[in-house]
Amino acid sequence: MTRGWGRGAGAVRDAWARHPRWSLAVRGAVAAALAWLVGVVAPAPFSEYPYYAPLGAVIATTSTLARSVRESVQSVGALLLGAAIALAVDSVLMPGVLSVALVVGLALLCAGWRVFGGQGAWVANAAIFVLVLGQGEDVEYVGAFAGLVVVGAAIGTGVNILLPPLLLTPSGLALGALRDALVEQLDDLAGWLDDEGLLDVEEWEGRRRALFPVTDVARSAVARSGEASRGNPRARRHGERARSQAREAEVLGTAAEAVDEIVRLLVGWEGSGRDDVALGPRLRPELATALRSFADALRMPEDDVAHTGDPGAAFARSLDRLRDVVRESRERTGDDHFVAGALVVVLRRAADVLAA
Repeated sequence: MTRGWGRGAGAVRDAWARHPRWSLAVRGAVAAALAWLVGVVAPAPFSEYPYYAPLGAVIATTSTLARSVRESVQSVGALLLGAAIALAVDSVLMPGVLSVALVVGLALLCAGWRVFGGQGAWVANAAIFVLVLGQGEDVEYVGAFAGLVVVGAAIGTGVNILLPPLLLTPSGLALGALRDALVEQLDDLAGWLDDEGLLDVEEWEGRRRALFPVTDVARSAVARSGEASRGNPRARRHGERARSQAREAEVLGTAAEAVDEIVRLLVGWEGSGRDDVALGPRLRPELATALRSFADALRMPEDDVAHTGDPGAAFARSLDRLRDVVRESRERTGDDHFVAGALVVVLRRAADVLAA
């Protein structure tokens, strides 16, 4: 029974870590509820508009700990500017089509200011709220609106401090997906060079482009994880894991660039439809071996190196062999082998990052 409960609890923790949206929803719900309660018990006129406090709480809790304070300040500044625009226009124009158009136009112009970051939309939202809902009580409405949003944002920031997101598991999964995609493409490319002859240009161009979103997702996930770690007390307990992911992201980013360049070169010079090819039967097997060694170096977990040898060293040796064969072929045939040399350079750059 105890083991069953343990496995069940472990599965729940694993699922929770894999889906940060769940913890975000809990944080947002808790912060919004607390902000609503504060708005209800606040003195008038704040208690007449309690629903604006949860708005501030949601703004603060939908971002990482490091960003929540900055975005809260940006959103409050945008709200105050929108309110000021509405008050200024309302003081010189009667309510109507012209006042609405002028308020929205000015607000949208200001919304693009860099100082507001991604919170610029609140300029127009606040301007419309104040213009339409604050008629006859402009100053009172603006004070309650801005004050409750500030209070709600403070509550949301506090919840983020107590329950800070870390996001290491999602970034780890994204890096694993990128690693698998790179290894698969290298293995398939090596197999094609061995068995299939010239590359199918359309197929391999499609496969090259298919790596772009996988790479982008991994980079974004690692960036979010790094941002979530700043100022996060939980990051101290997971510092080694965070550093390991940063290192892995650097290696896989360079590997993705290398694979992209390799496919581009091979599609251009070993693709179907060409009468002359860059590598030919002498160099293609050596390149295939180097690509498999590259895949092994990416595939192999560091913990297994002691048991199976150093895949990075094997990759380096295969590159030395490829370089020697290219040099020998150049001397024997008189061919320039510019493409083969470029492939060696691209692979060497990847090997250097793996060895660093």
